[in-house]
Amino acid sequence: MFFINCREEVPESKGAQNPDLKTDRQITIPNTNTLGVLKYENKTLDGYILFTIHKDTYLIDRCGRVVNHWISDHDFGGSFQLLEDGSLLRAGKIENKHIDFPGIGGIIEKFNWQGKRTWYYTISDSLITQHHGLLQLPNGNIALTAVKRMRKEEVINAGRNPETIPDGELYDEQIIEISPTGNNQGEVVWEWHAWDHLIQDYDPAKRNYGSVKQNPHRIDINFLGISSGATDWLHLNSLAYNAELDQIMIGSQKLSEIYIIDHSTTTREASGTSGGRSGKGGDILYRWGNPLAYGYGDSQNRKLFGPHFAHWIPKGLKGAGNIMIYNNGLGRKANYSSVDIIIPEIDPQGRYRLSDASGYLPEQPAWTYKNIQDSTLFYSKIMSSAQRLPNGNTFICEGTKGKLFEIDEAGEIVWEYVNPVSTKGKIFPQGEKTQSHLFIALYYGKDFPGFKNKNLIPGKPIELDYNIGNCQ
Repeated sequence: MFFINCREEVPESKGAQNPDLKTDRQITIPNTNTLGVLKYENKTLDGYILFTIHKDTYLIDRCGRVVNHWISDHDFGGSFQLLEDGSLLRAGKIENKHIDFPGIGGIIEKFNWQGKRTWYYTISDSLITQHHGLLQLPNGNIALTAVKRMRKEEVINAGRNPETIPDGELYDEQIIEISPTGNNQGEVVWEWHAWDHLIQDYDPAKRNYGSVKQNPHRIDINFLGISSGATDWLHLNSLAYNAELDQIMIGSQKLSEIYIIDHSTTTREASGTSGGRSGKGGDILYRWGNPLAYGYGDSQNRKLFGPHFAHWIPKGLKGAGNIMIYNNGLGRKANYSSVDIIIPEIDPQGRYRLSDASGYLPEQPAWTYKNIQDSTLFYSKIMSSAQRLPNGNTFICEGTKGKLFEIDEAGEIVWEYVNPVSTKGKIFPQGEKTQSHLFIALYYGKDFPGFKNKNLIPGKPIELDYNIGNCQ
């Protein structure tokens, strides 16, 4: 595996050094292992890994041993995270005969460290459902992504070409912020709707008619991307928040773009084009990945292909403030994935720079990790995630293979793990050769606040007939 460094990133801060970096012992993992931990080298950063599969959420150490295990009544329904009080926030799936596509959730659940469900909130009915994105904001509110069914009449009134509505309806993507209240209740305190920020050059009689290129702050409702006119035409699959900027970032798999919007608005301002810190209301402040979607460049300028897990690199880490994206490669001429880091260019007024030729800058990622010798060795066309670690390494989830691995700054794999649990919850024995997908996986350092005063004594590895060598 290799990475490409196109230009220098922000220098690593001195605070990014971490004493958990292993340099004083050699871990030996049996080379016959097919599940669980396959590799553990000295450059591996100690800490814990969180992932959800079926109804189970596991927190494991770097030897693959279970540190905590939460069980829900609901199958996995999107994102999850540990909170700073040690609770688990998780999306669960509610069967919905009216809305059904990969990544559907519908119920948000909170479990304490001991596994007791302490709060839940349902957002699933005949018109709307939560899916994919989920996170807790610094103010304690919960942000999520949801889709709403829009009738054919509404879609045509929004300027969509009627010939590209084969299912008779289209989904509006939304971001909803909920303030948890009372016993399993919540108050919606902020909303953003993609439907409020559309542009089209198909029907002059509609209100949102205009030049797509002259309105890059809006989404062209007639740009199909890889959706081929499907109801789920945007498919937002990631949700991130930048507290310093008070901005939200979302990613569209179907249009192969990421978008940044202003969160400092009111809901009313978010539905319009003015207000908030940016003065732009809920319009798109920045987008990147596929400039053809807003009338710029050509196919050579496209850089994202069905991306996932777009987020800002946190403070204190190498490249802090830059944007890391798992670039799946769905629709790319060659089938391979990459992890890309981009550095948006910003003018003195704090506005994201736009090039007349190629759209929003930069034209190229600042850093890329991919396998340049054999692309098939690193490829997950859907799901997946990547994180920068405190020691400068990068933690990656190759979703369709259920493979987790850590690379050092030279691009070499220093830790590797294969998920031993099926999507139906079956646990496989060591030696089984199987690939059971994972949506994402998250790394947490030993100093994570949620671990304070918690029992972190590890149990056994998940897989049956385990053998972790001398990883003790």
